[in-house]
Amino acid sequence: MMKRLHAPLALLMTCLATSTALQASETAYNQVSLRAEAHQEVAHDQMQVVLYTEGQDTDPARLATEVTKTLNQALSTARKQTHISVKLGSRSSYPVRDSKGQKITAWRERAEIRLESTDFSALSALTGELLKTLKMANMQFSIAPKTRISSEDELLKEAISAFQSRAKLVTQALGGADYKVVNLNLNSNGYSRPPMYARAAQAPSSMVANESVATPEIEAGSSQVSMIADGVIEVQLP
Repeated sequence: MMKRLHAPLALLMTCLATSTALQASETAYNQVSLRAEAHQEVAHDQMQVVLYTEGQDTDPARLATEVTKTLNQALSTARKQTHISVKLGSRSSYPVRDSKGQKITAWRERAEIRLESTDFSALSALTGELLKTLKMANMQFSIAPKTRISSEDELLKEAISAFQSRAKLVTQALGGADYKVVNLNLNSNGYSRPPMYARAAQAPSSMVANESVATPEIEAGSSQVSMIADGVIEVQLP
């Protein structure tokens, strides 16, 4: 029985060897790796603000109730602005210990709300209103998803055009008659500059009494969006 298996096995090995030899003979030469990029400076058109309330009390239940009350009032005000996205952020509670770190003397709690909108004026005004009872953790700016996609679509064409230009240049430099693209990868990168942010304390009581709300100043900035065309061409020599 074993002897009968030897012939098919030998034939299979011969076929594999022949296939490997054919692949080796068909190995493509004159291949060159190329990389081209296209860049665009895009203005930030989306604004995010994180506001928070925090407090301290010896009674954790009473503290939680007070924090929740303040938070719910702020959420109620914010949700009236239908074109502003309102989300709950993180919430944490932890014990405050004595100088020896053994006895718990009080509890401290903090809760956040996150606001986001492309309407800078409306969000800035809302932020100023909420600073009557909340504090600001940070304010930052970014490129809205739709804007980024639109920018990337433009850059995609530019990156491919730049890749083709380099491919032609390399072909001419090597004395080639023409070239063909073996593979091409397109990837986008967003190089964000450090976000502009602001930190603010609770609004002074005199401001609240006069119902004069200070609107945070805005400097949105921009980020560089890029599209990279990375691939391999095969130069066809005469």
